[in-house]
Amino acid sequence: MVQPPAAQVVITLNGASVVAKSGEYLVDTLNRLQHELPQVCYHPQLGPLQTCDTCIVEVGGELLRACATSVQEGMVVRTETSAARIAREEAFDRVLSNHELYCTVCDNSNGNCVVHNTVARVGAEHQQRPFMPKPYELDNTNPFYRYDPDQCILCGRCVEACQNLQVNETLSIDWESQSPRVLWDGGQPIGESSCVSCGHCISVCPCNALQEKSMLHQAGLFTGIPLPMFQNAVAVVKNIEPTLGYTPILGISEIEAAGREGYISKTKTVCTYCGVGCSFEVWTKDRHILKVEPSDGPANGVSTCVKGKFGWDYSTSKDRLTSPLIREGDNFREASWDEATALIARKMSEIKAQHGPDALAFIISSKGTNEESYLKQKLARQVIGTNNVDNCSRYCQSPATQGLWRTVGYGGDSGTIKDIEAARLVLTIGSNTAESHPVLATRVKRAHKLHGQGLIVVDLREHELAERADLFLRPRAGSDFVWLNAVSRHILDTGRANTAFLEQWVNGLDEFRASLDGYTLEYAQEQTGLSAAHLRDLADRLVAASDDPQRGGVCILWAMGVTQQMGGSETSTAISNLLLLTGNYMRTGTGAYPLRGHNNVQGASDFGAMPDMLPGYQKVADDAVREKFSAAWNCDIRPERGLDNSQMIDAAIEGKLKLLYLSGEEMGLSDADSNHVAQGFGALEFFVVQDVFFSRTAEYADVVLPASPTLEKDGTFVSTERRIQRLYEVMPPLKGSKPDWEIYQLVARALGADWNYAHPAEVMAEAAALTPIFAGVSYDRLQGYDSLCWPVAADGSDTPLLYTEGFHFPDSKARLYPAKYAPRSQAPSAEYDLHLNSGRMLEHFHEGNMTFRVDGIAGRIPDSFVEVSPELAAERGLEDGTWVRLVSPHGAIKLRALVTGRVSGKEVYVPMNARITEQTVNFLTGQNRDPVTHTPAYKDTSVRLEVLGERGPTPLPRSDHRYARRTPQHGVEVERKWARPDYVYPGAGLGLLEGASLNKRADEFGSGDD
Repeated sequence: MVQPPAAQVVITLNGASVVAKSGEYLVDTLNRLQHELPQVCYHPQLGPLQTCDTCIVEVGGELLRACATSVQEGMVVRTETSAARIAREEAFDRVLSNHELYCTVCDNSNGNCVVHNTVARVGAEHQQRPFMPKPYELDNTNPFYRYDPDQCILCGRCVEACQNLQVNETLSIDWESQSPRVLWDGGQPIGESSCVSCGHCISVCPCNALQEKSMLHQAGLFTGIPLPMFQNAVAVVKNIEPTLGYTPILGISEIEAAGREGYISKTKTVCTYCGVGCSFEVWTKDRHILKVEPSDGPANGVSTCVKGKFGWDYSTSKDRLTSPLIREGDNFREASWDEATALIARKMSEIKAQHGPDALAFIISSKGTNEESYLKQKLARQVIGTNNVDNCSRYCQSPATQGLWRTVGYGGDSGTIKDIEAARLVLTIGSNTAESHPVLATRVKRAHKLHGQGLIVVDLREHELAERADLFLRPRAGSDFVWLNAVSRHILDTGRANTAFLEQWVNGLDEFRASLDGYTLEYAQEQTGLSAAHLRDLADRLVAASDDPQRGGVCILWAMGVTQQMGGSETSTAISNLLLLTGNYMRTGTGAYPLRGHNNVQGASDFGAMPDMLPGYQKVADDAVREKFSAAWNCDIRPERGLDNSQMIDAAIEGKLKLLYLSGEEMGLSDADSNHVAQGFGALEFFVVQDVFFSRTAEYADVVLPASPTLEKDGTFVSTERRIQRLYEVMPPLKGSKPDWEIYQLVARALGADWNYAHPAEVMAEAAALTPIFAGVSYDRLQGYDSLCWPVAADGSDTPLLYTEGFHFPDSKARLYPAKYAPRSQAPSAEYDLHLNSGRMLEHFHEGNMTFRVDGIAGRIPDSFVEVSPELAAERGLEDGTWVRLVSPHGAIKLRALVTGRVSGKEVYVPMNARITEQTVNFLTGQNRDPVTHTPAYKDTSVRLEVLGERGPTPLPRSDHRYARRTPQHGVEVERKWARPDYVYPGAGLGLLEGASLNKRADEFGSGDD
């Protein structure tokens, strides 16, 4: 929820007056003042755990944990009394009794090991309590990481991160056991538990108890030795410790750790998967990825998902393209870059001369950088002279953008993830957020669990957020527009619209009210299957969460379940209308959040990859805009709208489009009606595909150009928050491949253009100079983890929260837009009696071109399948593993069935990922499209199911986390540790109790302040 800024207070620290923030934890004050204090279990993103007791200080004569003591005016703090120091030493000695200290030969000795560094902070030389091995085996059952109980200090960071940050609620500690340890689902092997391999536990572990397998025997100078020798080396280190003490041993370790700096690179990048915008360091040793280390990313902090933490092996896959390929008959041969680009330039020039510039089209990758999007659309417009430019937002988020343009003016999220966290109520519609945008979902789950945030989920499938929701509603497919309008009308009819907000900030109320005629709750019940009572309840919750303008309100999150319908634009408009009606814009904790699917699908559009927009959504139809770009590029920008992705395929089949240049998009499988798309590819006179791998789409190409993935380039991405972030080259491009921006420059030069960009920073500078919403964007302002949310003023001030002073229209007023219902065009029928739904899985990304090349992910989710409901399974005689054929009017695919309550009735669900091309769901989808944006209505597809009479193994392995039972609890539950008979508060061994004044007893151990 929204928190007011903390007041400043003055406290006394070791005799000096210092300024602190009222209510913050004392440990945060000390850290900000760079006052060195041990703190093993404390992590600023987790809060106080109070398990290690190593941060004890004296406050007003009492020994207190600094991590759990709130700052107050006039507080007197002493950190260096003998009593406090002895208490900390005692506490840390207990920590070390759980940990086998062998830093010199430890892969985690990288200068950032908390346990290692605390030895020096405390000044420990020897252990009073010897290390005691735990009676448990090392757990290696997860493909990505292992847990070593003997190294575990039981700090509980991993438990807190799992329970209350990731909120997967898998980890716990069995405090009542004689030998406590961390448990997965109460004692299951990690690989058979509900663990989703998000990596939170590893990232916050203060030692080597939890460690990435990719680090083991790889990171250190001495850690790669064979296991028997390694164990002997550990024994040597332990044997000399009683004689030498820790200082010389750790000194050697620190020299060894410093030596690693010479061969381990730590490079910040931004995740290449979904649109959340997670950023982190990638640690590499040559081209071996040691680990991903999240810490200070503005969107994610220490959080990652399985793909962001472990899904990078595709970058070093042996399947990478390393040479341009030119088709000769039915085969391809390798070619030089000069030959390939010369051929492309010749073909482009010939086709342009014979058929005109609009016979060529350019599709830009939403995986590429902003600078690459800018250059490719510039290539199309300046060098070729066409507006036939688009990107894959056409397949998902264009309708959401349209709905926001109509109502509030900007086609992006209203605020940031912090605003979603601050909302009193989150409503998700058609979004499997926990699997499609997992790190963002953690913030919703955390706010819901810890801070009482309301959660309503409206979706066809009962996915994780639906299970957790306060209210879960399952409407009929394609009917969201109806219930949204009915709820809006009900709020108006009951006099609960935010009248003051509407009068001051919104136009069009009368027209909008008239457009709601007929949308009663009873009509909505008839059309959607949702009861009038449930819709009334939903409306009541929305209004109740919107009643205080000084607090957070309602955030609505939506995704492809809304946008990939015939009425995607209309439903998105209805969502924004409802937010306006209830006053849920213009303040933190409110607004519209169409969750962007790709890492840079927002940025691709932002930087001009659209048929009617130049960078920054400047319209090609605007004379002043064209004049500005024409002058800057020394060309004539044309005013006509170009073709979008869907229209390009149609134009190719019609013989109007002759050449297509496609980058980083598996269009042959991701566009709807794959058979239709293949027909379009086959009709092209010349087809250029630029990609990291030889994809299904590349099979149709005449020239294939080998591109470099994210880890091999510099640039920027824009996340779903409108957040612009820098990524840095982690490793040089694989020999033979090139970053996309370099390739575009080669093609432009081959066509005679005078392009001489030396670095993407120069491209950004040019784009910013021409684009008002990026006016203040520069690489200097995007150093490290610095980021900017557009629009960015020339002075560099950005806009994390939109509309604080008005909406993006000339009169600063929003517009209630009278949208029109666009019902399904391919509803179930007698012949095709089932509704087909599709979407992502947590582990994979889209078709799986990247994630199927990560062995650990491919092993967990090896194939595609079709989810069928228990009711349908009983009716048709289906079991897990039964082979079926799904048939639509457009094609057919053969899959194994998975019986699950995630779907109901005659709904079936097929994940988008497929290792076998012929199982790809888009062989079933058709050419029905949103009439405004031409976005394919993937979710408006009906099929029939044919039982083939064969049965294989279950397509979802039984070890999958979806079968397991979570073990939710309130964090680490340290009170259970304190209740153990062997727990004594540090200092009690001297006859002192927690909270008792120690000043009188301190003289026994020293003079007080040392």
